[in-house]
Amino acid sequence: MGITKTFGFAFKINEMADVLKALGNPARLKIIQLLMSHPKSTCGDFLVMLPLAQSTVSKHLSELKRVKLIKGKNVGNNIYYSLNEKTWQRVKDFVNSEIVPNGEE
Repeated sequence: MGITKTFGFAFKINEMADVLKALGNPARLKIIQLLMSHPKSTCGDFLVMLPLAQSTVSKHLSELKRVKLIKGKNVGNNIYYSLNEKTWQRVKDFVNSEIVPNGEE
């Protein structure tokens, strides 16, 4: 299978496709959902709330950080994760303006 073809598409489309692809995983969607109700969570917090191994949760957190949907802050030996509100707003704006015709939901 070849490389996904991105040439010829606007940067904004390619960027949003990457973000939406990251959101296309149930575990990552659940992490986003948990961060909305439990801001500033650690990997250990997610382990209590998700039926996943620590290494798997870490990989999902890394992918969400890569696309800038979440951010992490080092405090002592822990990393506290929170939703990146700026990126999340861009995703919502994109869906409302580019996907949903006339902002209808």
